[in-house]
Amino acid sequence: MKVNEYAPRARRGRSVSKSSNGKSRNSSNSNSRFESRESRFDSEPRQSRSQSDSQFESQPQKQKPEYTGRPRGVFGTLVPELQKAVAAQGYSDPTPIQTECIPHLLDGRDLLGSAQTGTGKTAAFTLPLLQQLDSEPRRPKKGCPRALILAPTRELAAQIGDSLSTYGRFLRLSHTVIFGGVNQFRQVNALKRGVDILVATPGRLLDLMQQGHIHLHEVEIFVLDEVDRMLDMGFIPDIKRVLGKLPCERQTLFFSATMPPKMEELAQTMVRNPVRVAIAPDEPTLKSITQKVLFVGQPDKSALLVSLLNELPASKVLIFTQMKHAANKVAKTMEQAGIRSTAIHGNKTQAARTRALDGFKRGRFQVLVATDVAARGLDVDDITHVINYDLPMEAETYVHRIGRTARAGMDGNAISFCSAEDRALLRDIERLLGQPVPAEMEHPFHCERAYHSSQPAPKNFGRNRNGGGGRRNGGGGGHGRGGRPQGRGRNSHQNSRGRSRFRR
Repeated sequence: MKVNEYAPRARRGRSVSKSSNGKSRNSSNSNSRFESRESRFDSEPRQSRSQSDSQFESQPQKQKPEYTGRPRGVFGTLVPELQKAVAAQGYSDPTPIQTECIPHLLDGRDLLGSAQTGTGKTAAFTLPLLQQLDSEPRRPKKGCPRALILAPTRELAAQIGDSLSTYGRFLRLSHTVIFGGVNQFRQVNALKRGVDILVATPGRLLDLMQQGHIHLHEVEIFVLDEVDRMLDMGFIPDIKRVLGKLPCERQTLFFSATMPPKMEELAQTMVRNPVRVAIAPDEPTLKSITQKVLFVGQPDKSALLVSLLNELPASKVLIFTQMKHAANKVAKTMEQAGIRSTAIHGNKTQAARTRALDGFKRGRFQVLVATDVAARGLDVDDITHVINYDLPMEAETYVHRIGRTARAGMDGNAISFCSAEDRALLRDIERLLGQPVPAEMEHPFHCERAYHSSQPAPKNFGRNRNGGGGRRNGGGGGHGRGGRPQGRGRNSHQNSRGRSRFRR
């Protein structure tokens, strides 16, 4: 973790009066607060969990600590309403990125932040954003939000909305979430009532701006989340169009998992004299994840997956494929094997994606199969296993994928399938990690050809532009398997002694 600070600058556009203890002066009005309005973006009714579904609940190896006292560290500098909301979630101590970000954001500084998923990044910017807007309460104007948060996917936008609802429950602030794939009627109505905070995906935002439903001249705080994924999905021209409508005097927050030179160049066009916060990509999440790779012939992947999942009956499993049709095929195969499964990808309607994700969170499905774009920003605390049915084209994506497990203080497991065509991708991952991924050789579908393969990945692997919704490989792009079908290796049935082959 490193923090590079620059000299403080004056707040642009507005200021927050603080008392001697560092809290906003208007915190004394806490008794008059009431719950914030929130957008009901889930068009599907929530269903109660049936008794039969309980067998698919994951059993976390560690329990999230309960906490009902006063939050510590930078949480203690928040107004009482936010402290109460944080404590209600059972959080006592802030994460490293929260510790580094919150004080600077409360001071009105621009910020460039890089941190992997699962580090508490969303709370790092939603908490100070809520406090700043609450420090100067005013009735929002029709279609004129005071804060704008842009996210690359519908799921991430919805989860940011959930965070605002959770932490802003005792504040007099309103928000709504807008994205494509659903009818805009309810979104437009919420905007007409006026909202303090708008969470949006770029496409729907520009659409409603063009229709005259949204005006950005009142925006005081602008947040860009998961900018690296926005770059992958081709959203940067859209972001630049949005920037052209924002006031010059604003606070800008720029978050990305990585900060390569191209991203740095883009960021410098958006921020002024920023604070830089970087959390090392391998800390602390990867230390809590048990990783292993299984070498398997491409035709045997589905059979291996069924065998593996049958030994993990109480787990909550997230499976990644490269292609959208592969996600559907894997989910269907698992259902036929009696394993409750569902899939999310770019070809699913928003209602179907919301229903699938909600069912997975509530335990109605043991398995969620997803492409990278659909799963970007997915936030489910009790995922016990991440399985890479297809290895990602980019090694950094592997870290993003496995970071979906081992959240909220729990341990996690990451299992990767590697065919002969995938061998080069595995070597890239191991170079990034700085160490080999441990291999599990004793399973019924072990493939010696895959284990010893030195062939490069096919050029068309993962490059289908429509595979996952991206404009490059899209984190869910297609894969054309150019190699010959492989049979099972010579050790394919070596482990028939009845002991558990796949340790949790």
